Amino acid sequence: MTLDALRLEVPDILEEDAAPLADLNERLAQARSLPHEDALQQLLGLLFRLNRNAMTLLERQRALQNCSDEYRHYAAVYLEGKLPSPLFVRLCNELAIGFKRLLLQILKGRQPSRPHLAWCLYMAQHFLAHSLLRHYQLYQEPPPSLWRDSHLLYWIGEHQECLDEPVAAAFQPAPASTLRGLYQQMLLLALSNPFHLAEGECPQLFGALAPLAGLARLLPWDDEGDSEAPIVDLTESQPCLGYAQQPDGSRDVLRRFELGALLVALHDPAPLQSAHERQLLERVQHHWMGQQQRRHPREEFDVACNLLVGLPAIHAQLLEQRPCSSPAQMLDASTGGARLLCHPDQAAQVAVGQLVLLLTGSATPRLALVRWRHLNIEGLHLGLHYLKGLAKPVWLRRAPSAQTHSGILQSTPTPGNGWLHGLWLPNGEFGEGENLWLQQANVHNQVIMPLPPANLSTASVTRHPLQLA
Repeated sequence: MTLDALRLEVPDILEEDAAPLADLNERLAQARSLPHEDALQQLLGLLFRLNRNAMTLLERQRALQNCSDEYRHYAAVYLEGKLPSPLFVRLCNELAIGFKRLLLQILKGRQPSRPHLAWCLYMAQHFLAHSLLRHYQLYQEPPPSLWRDSHLLYWIGEHQECLDEPVAAAFQPAPASTLRGLYQQMLLLALSNPFHLAEGECPQLFGALAPLAGLARLLPWDDEGDSEAPIVDLTESQPCLGYAQQPDGSRDVLRRFELGALLVALHDPAPLQSAHERQLLERVQHHWMGQQQRRHPREEFDVACNLLVGLPAIHAQLLEQRPCSSPAQMLDASTGGARLLCHPDQAAQVAVGQLVLLLTGSATPRLALVRWRHLNIEGLHLGLHYLKGLAKPVWLRRAPSAQTHSGILQSTPTPGNGWLHGLWLPNGEFGEGENLWLQQANVHNQVIMPLPPANLSTASVTRHPLQLA
């Protein structure tokens, strides 16, 4: 997928030379004096015309801000549980159209400031989120275009590096305060089996998710085959792939919806959370992981262990050089991974995507990746994903006698007598196709090889598949 915002669903411009509505504020004020449904019809007609007229960026932005203020006024009627009317749902859709068109104008102009672009992306996503909410509130299936545009807005924000730009938005029910949080709030709402909620619970759940949704993370998808997280395809017309669906999109449009930190945070003290919101979150959370909430049965533990963090420390440990390790408590584990509780001071050293080595009472250490982390009053919670096979230290050189670089060889036996090998390297140390000399511990000969394309990458390390004799 290329960064093509023109794929956003917006109607054609019908009036190229039409003057903007100079009396817009006056007509909006007049609409407020009408009965609620008549006022909505009046506002919707004005906004419909604005969205199909040619306007300057500043004119469109001011008009949309005024219409957003009117939206807050008319939305207040539905805060006490009254079901939204079809006109109000259309108003959400039309406001989303307006901000998508404004976004197109911003992207076609000069380089926008990050806060300005983040605000526009957020507002477009916000009204899509409220359209989604109102459809679920009415027990109606949202239109497929809603998810296509939502995925694309997230993807633009990801590439423009403004997913975590804070936006002040005084709407009710409360949205998350960043584009990342708002988009993930939508995903979580969709995964909560919303058509089975009681009347009035959908807006309550949406508000309860607001302070928590940003803790989840959409991470690059990998084909390790035992991930428990939902998979998002940013080109699909659905929130997440069904659990029976196999990802068939290209790797760059697939994301793994990592919920580990969020699931831990659900049990943290939350003074502003009502008892009903807490009960509602507890009731829906099992839906977020589908019927296969845990692909591997887990056992609870309270076992002391040690953690080696980062490729250099792991390399030294495998050579029995006894580098400094970090103490931790294993809280639960399965064949696929483990959850650890560490001292909060370790938060600065342990990042998501970090390669770690877990030392327990068993003779064989476990190579793993940090999938998620969450810091609370108990300490630093880490979710580890075990990497199959044996970890061995290797050295790499650009020439037979050149400077050595450390690497980790992950070797997994295959049926028969074969092995699958993966070479873990720090990001950016070598380039794809570069000729390297590889030497294993206790082996005098060096093997020359071109570095193949990576088959798994994180923010810290990259794994390259190898064919070794």
